[in-house]
Amino acid sequence: MRDVPVDARRGNVYDRNGNELVTSISVDSAYAFPPQVENKEEAAARIAEALGMDKEDVYQKLTQNVGFVWLKRRIDYESAQKLKALKLNGVELVEENKRFYSQGSLAAHVLGFAGDDNQGLIGIESVYDKELRGSPGRIVIEKDAVGRDIPEALHKFIPPVPGNNLVLTIDQTIQYFVERELDKIIEAHNPKLAVIIVMDPKTGEILAMGNRPTFKPEDWRQYPQQVWDHNPGIWYNYEPGSTFKIITAASALEEGAVRLNDTFYDPGYIKVADRTIRCWQGGGHGSQTFVEVAQNSCNPGFITVGLRLGTEKFYKYINAFGFGHKSGICLPGEEVGILIPQKEATDLDIATMSIGQSIAVTPIQLITAASAVANGGLLLRPSLVKAITSEDGKVLQEFRPETVRQVISQNTAQTLMELLTSVVQKGTGRNAFVDGYGAAGKTGTAQVVGSGGYAEGKYVASFMGYAPADDPRISVLVMVAEPTGSSYFGSQVAAPVFKAVAQDTLRYLKVPERPNLEKPKYPFVYDEPEVKLVVPNIVNYPVEDARSVLVNNGLIVQIRGQGNIVYEQVPKGGAEVSRGTTVILDLNQPPGTGEQGEVTVPDLKGLTIKEAGTILEKLGLHLSPVGTGLAVRQEVAPGSKVAKDTTITVEFEPPDIQVLHD
Repeated sequence: MRDVPVDARRGNVYDRNGNELVTSISVDSAYAFPPQVENKEEAAARIAEALGMDKEDVYQKLTQNVGFVWLKRRIDYESAQKLKALKLNGVELVEENKRFYSQGSLAAHVLGFAGDDNQGLIGIESVYDKELRGSPGRIVIEKDAVGRDIPEALHKFIPPVPGNNLVLTIDQTIQYFVERELDKIIEAHNPKLAVIIVMDPKTGEILAMGNRPTFKPEDWRQYPQQVWDHNPGIWYNYEPGSTFKIITAASALEEGAVRLNDTFYDPGYIKVADRTIRCWQGGGHGSQTFVEVAQNSCNPGFITVGLRLGTEKFYKYINAFGFGHKSGICLPGEEVGILIPQKEATDLDIATMSIGQSIAVTPIQLITAASAVANGGLLLRPSLVKAITSEDGKVLQEFRPETVRQVISQNTAQTLMELLTSVVQKGTGRNAFVDGYGAAGKTGTAQVVGSGGYAEGKYVASFMGYAPADDPRISVLVMVAEPTGSSYFGSQVAAPVFKAVAQDTLRYLKVPERPNLEKPKYPFVYDEPEVKLVVPNIVNYPVEDARSVLVNNGLIVQIRGQGNIVYEQVPKGGAEVSRGTTVILDLNQPPGTGEQGEVTVPDLKGLTIKEAGTILEKLGLHLSPVGTGLAVRQEVAPGSKVAKDTTITVEFEPPDIQVLHD
């Protein structure tokens, strides 16, 4: 007796309206009983030609000391017919199923894909593999003692049991809107990655989730692993910037730490501990109410509110909103973000967290938390599956909205929605206003954390918002990581995308427009002033370290000459230039320099302890640091000649914190 396994037909995946997203189609797979194959070398050549395989690979399969071997699975129709025409003893075909993704790359990271063994590998295909996979069948073939078919013998077929189907919360049309806008983001800004998530805030159902870069599930092997192996919507940790002010405001309003008519004075900065945190607007916003603080995205104002709230209460709400924990969405690979332990949090940490720094979140965490504001204060578990159905469409299991906890009161949620509506009506979110519906929300622009601090010139632009403003039907998060070019603010990059997605989605859902809705008087425009920089003095630096310092300061590097040490630079250190200026580094050693055993001490001002230590070590010197932060003074003056192995004492102090406006 011989058994040939037969995979079950994998269940279909549908969107919420019954549109087919994934199905299985019948294809042939070729197998062999090696003991039955005559003249294996000739047979291998003929099989290889029919199936487009390497002759040696086929011959190796046919000469294995086994009773059964797969030759090639899921072959095309033409190849199957060619093989069948050969009529080779011991070589046969069996019908299997191949996964077919009807909409190409649509919602690729959500759907995932299945492997050759009919097992789901990532995404929904993986999480619900047991339900989709079904039970395999087999063909039992009766053979004689030498392995030949017995004439007139009964070949027993044990049929497979088809898998069940999934009905997702995803709406194919809304997903299309998201994919379209993601493509536009790539074309306009060429970012490292981008994420758009659309949620029903009243149910927690995900209506659309898209990412860039993306892939085609059918051809997943053609893409780098880092593209398909991680879903940025649930995996990417980033500092949310000003979008997190939604959480700060919600917490403070709920605890009575602030009222809408409270007044604040912003001189352009605020001192916390030993640090000065500067506002985006030079000279500050002056006297303003909390409503205006929110409209202006005023950092000193929000920091004041966060400090009023205090560590214990702030962490109470950070945890209650779900940060530092998985959201519970039914997808593999979800991250939990990065949260400073409460016992270790300082006043400075509370200050920076209140404006969305010193805390890292995932997109799914942020939209889930922020959606609680739009539904009366309920934190809901985000969901992607509405139902499991049988092959004939019978509902086997239905999933309903799941409430995690009440985070804030309905009154607080309503107050905050009015506040966020004013941000779009009169503040930094004006570019997100949705004609006919209005909107509520918050822009955000955050720097990207790199080694030793924030990476120069790298930002995350985002917008978290709701529409219609008076009764939200959708929550939308747009997150664009490291856009290139001159535009990188959330108000410029993300807010218009929110508007496009929300506009089309609400019209598609046939949500009635609001007549006579007041529009913002003019769009929000932020003209970034020309940035002037002081050129670092990198003479006597190792060339690669010099290059790194200059690039991190927004300057362009040109190398002249040969060598490992910078002996001259143009412009000189201390010169004031515009961002993007080219600095020429001369590596040619001047005559009469480089006495044996002597090292010229470089200027270490502005470097971190790690950077200063690395440079000195490469020069044969040692670092003795005093304090923390950035280098402000050094014991041996730059340009001095010292013997190798000399220890250089450097004083470090914390720098001022410069934060972005929206």
